[in-house]
This record gives sequence, C-alpha cells and structure tokens, in this order.
Amino acid sequence: MYKEYFGLRETPFSIAPDPRYLYMSEGHREALAHLEFGLRGDGGFVLLTGEVGTGKTTVCRSLLEHLPDDLDVAFILNPRVTAGELLATVCDELGIVYPGGNTSVKVFVDRINEFLIGNHAGGRRAVLIIEEAQNLSFDVLEQLRLLTNLETNERKLLQIIMVGQPELRAILSRPELRQLSQRITARYHLEPLSGEEVAAYVEHRLSVAGGPGRLFPSSAGRKVFSLTGGVPRLINVLCDRALLGAYVQGKDAVDKPTLVKAAKEVFGDTHGWATFKKRYATAFAGLLLVVLGAVLAVAYYNLRSGQADKALRIEGREQLNEQRPVRPRLDTLWWLDERSLPGQSLQRGRQKREPFQWALGDRFQKQTPAADVHEQKQTDLSSEASPGKPGHGVRD
Repeated sequence: MYKEYFGLRETPFSIAPDPRYLYMSEGHREALAHLEFGLRGDGGFVLLTGEVGTGKTTVCRSLLEHLPDDLDVAFILNPRVTAGELLATVCDELGIVYPGGNTSVKVFVDRINEFLIGNHAGGRRAVLIIEEAQNLSFDVLEQLRLLTNLETNERKLLQIIMVGQPELRAILSRPELRQLSQRITARYHLEPLSGEEVAAYVEHRLSVAGGPGRLFPSSAGRKVFSLTGGVPRLINVLCDRALLGAYVQGKDAVDKPTLVKAAKEVFGDTHGWATFKKRYATAFAGLLLVVLGAVLAVAYYNLRSGQADKALRIEGREQLNEQRPVRPRLDTLWWLDERSLPGQSLQRGRQKREPFQWALGDRFQKQTPAADVHEQKQTDLSSEASPGKPGHGVRD
C-alpha cells in the first residue's frame, strides 16, 4: 500500500527468507562460509545455530542457490518425524526408489547406501540439510549418526548440515549423544546484528527494493536497534509497520515517534517493558536488596543505641566497674548480639581480658565526699576528749 508512495518496486521488509535480501554482515558471512565448508567436506556433521529470527533460513536458501553441479541435496523442513519417516523423506528428496508402503528401516538404509555408493562412483556427492534440528528426537539423531557410517576407505558418503535454535547445542552436549557430537567438524552460532549493522541492514533492503534516499534517518536507525535488539525478523516487522505509519501520516521519512507507535502496534504495549526487565531487572533487584538491608541495619543500630543511652542515664556514671550496655557498632549489629553464637564467643573473650583492662580500677572506686570526711574527723576528736570512754585514757 505504501510502495507507490515511497517509490518502491516491492515490499522491502517481508519476513519471507528471500536470498536476494540477505545482508552479508560479518556474522552472516561466517555462517555462510561454514555451510559452504560443509558442502566441500568429506563427511560428518556441520552445525549452525542462532536465535529465532536471526536469518539462518535465509542463509540456507542463499546456499541452495549456489550449489555445485556435482552435488545432490536433500532439504528437510519438518524434523518432527520418526526415524523411518526421516529415511523415507531422504529417499524422496534424493529420488531414491523404495517399495511402496515400506516401513522397514533396513530397507531404507540399504537403498540409501546403494544410491550413495553409485553417486561416489560417478564423482558426485550428497548433502542432507535439516532445518529446525532442535526438534529432532533422540532416536532420529541416532539414526542420522548411523547414516554417516556409510563410507568408503577415503571419505564418508553423506554430509549432514543441521540448522537450529540455541537449545540444539544443549541437546548435543548430552552424554548419550557424545558419539554424534564428536563427528561435528564445524560449528557456528549466529548472533543478532550490532547497532551499526542494523542501519546498514535497513538501507540494504530498501536499496534492493528500489527505495530512493534515506527513508530511515540515523536517529531512527538507532531507535530500531533499541526496539528490536538487532534481530532481523523483528527489524522487518517493525520497519514494515513504520513505513505504513509514515504513509498514513503523509511523512517523507520515518521518525522516532512513528517507530515507537509502530512498535506498540506490532510488539504490544509490554514490549518495551519486557526489554527493560530482561536487561535491568536483575541489577535493579540487587540494588533494591542492598538499599533495604542498609535501611534495616540503620534502624536496628538506632534502636540499640537508644536502649543503651537510656540504660546509661538510669544506672549513672558511678558504676564504671560494672558491666553496662555500650553503644553498638555498625559492624556488630544483630549477628554479633550477645544471644548469638558469635556474640557469646566475644563475651567470653571480653571476660578473659577484664583483669587487664581494669587493673587501674581502684582509681574509679566510689569516693567519700569532702564534707563527710570533715564531719567524721570532728566526731573522732570529740570522742578523744570525752572521759570514761572505753579504750581511751585521760591525758595528764
């Protein structure tokens, strides 16, 4: 609907895996190189993984468009099959004839083996490419491994390329699949596009579609990256809706407000919040726990300090030699309370040190006031002057 408005020959942001629109980023170039290595290899497995929408299928379609003439390819799109169904599909793809209604795995394997030996004798090779390989069952994976046992003295007769999502790597790392994993000769994981690559990706697709000028300014390109994380499929969905929004508003290019509105329409209102949670929720939760712990520590410290001050006012300053509450330190708090095990250990250590700490304690003993001392002296003199007191003589 917006093609004529912007002067485009075709829709530039279709999600169909059209090889003409493949943008050769550094990651996609490496992925294609690994697949080409699989085509020229001498047998075994090649593994290509990547997050959903990163362009794995488009890379595979680009590979299929440039196949050597001496190569026969079996391409499997639906791997949710049994081992027998998989072998039947391989036979169908390679044009191998088998008895109608056959369900015997042995019959399928024998026919495939005959075909591969004949291919090798004629100077041809065979490759099996499996999409969505993370959906393969254990039995099917084991059957694929057994297919790679078909070999001559010089080379294996079948090369297998498995393309799947990141969980495929976890599946192949299981101990029971270690024999298959050891036969993987090349692995590559396709990452999303970087911020610079997103802008180039958008311009590349517009150029292939015949778009004039820059329909997405540099600031809008950066916003596309922040909204999609560099995933090509999400970029296509967002940019297609943004071009429609710019057309409806009568604008010559897509600006940031149009992108944000388009993102809400295609991803939903929670897309931005989900992206924020994914990136920052863990760090925010950790910071919240630290702040909460600090608040509780200060509150406990203030509570213990108030109790200690109140006890000091009641008991008075004269009880220096007796154990009295002290103002707690921040580093002792509740985990070193006198009722806890660490606190009891500290208390025992303090009691052992008391004889040394209070060696000069006599200096702080309670002193008799000066007025009382004077009165006591006067009483003693009067007693000496009075006759008849027992224990006192009369002075001549």
